[in-house]
Amino acid sequence: MPNETPIFSAKNVVRTFGSGKKLVTAVDDVSFDIADGEIVSIVGGSGCGKSVLAKIMLGLYEPSKGSFQYEGHKITNQKDHWDEVQFIFQDPFSCFNQFFTIRSQLEAAFKIKKEKLTPQQISDRVDAGLMAVNVAPKDIEGKYPFELSGGQMQRMLLARIFALRPKVLIADEPTSMVDACVRANILDYLMKLKEELQMTIIFVTHDIGLAYYVSDRLFIMHEGKIVDQGKPDDVILKPTSPVTVQLLEDIPEIHKEWIKR
Repeated sequence: MPNETPIFSAKNVVRTFGSGKKLVTAVDDVSFDIADGEIVSIVGGSGCGKSVLAKIMLGLYEPSKGSFQYEGHKITNQKDHWDEVQFIFQDPFSCFNQFFTIRSQLEAAFKIKKEKLTPQQISDRVDAGLMAVNVAPKDIEGKYPFELSGGQMQRMLLARIFALRPKVLIADEPTSMVDACVRANILDYLMKLKEELQMTIIFVTHDIGLAYYVSDRLFIMHEGKIVDQGKPDDVILKPTSPVTVQLLEDIPEIHKEWIKR
């Protein structure tokens, strides 16, 4: 039977930074449930609060007010949480140490896992992760992050996810630093993750066209609030917020024509 407990549940979540006159409200009275196995996109412009909300999901921030739960429980231990919830950051180079080989870092990622694997099992999982993103293990043998392009490094992040096999992936603008061809490949890999690992994916982006393509549901954020949400066709074709209308006006014409189909 499917798990009826939401994978994520937010109730009136507020996250502030600073105090007094310098108080900034990054997430403002946000409530939602995300089901196990869903793909949900959090969409909005720069500074809307989407990345802060994603970091609450990752356990990097606690709510200043309200309640946030993972599988019905408050996040109390980051290491245990990261065993099941992994993140892809916007800048792949910030996720790798430039002084260590890529392979050694992919293998070191298994230190967060509760499951204890032998060195050979870890090596096999890393090989499988690389091959899942169409990279031959020999092609990165002995290589360092600075020897690869931005698109290749995004693949390394995705290979790590395939190898670790978490329950949840939070992807923050994973296609923003690559060209259109690589962007399409990364989206295909995200769909492959969903299909092969039955993974819940939270996709954080400013691009409502891409969000429409990958999502089961959309959350539109503006000034810390979710101002529109629902199934992609409902949000795109029947927007209830002027923020959604503005996001739609900003996407290329080719995306608009594709969405109409």
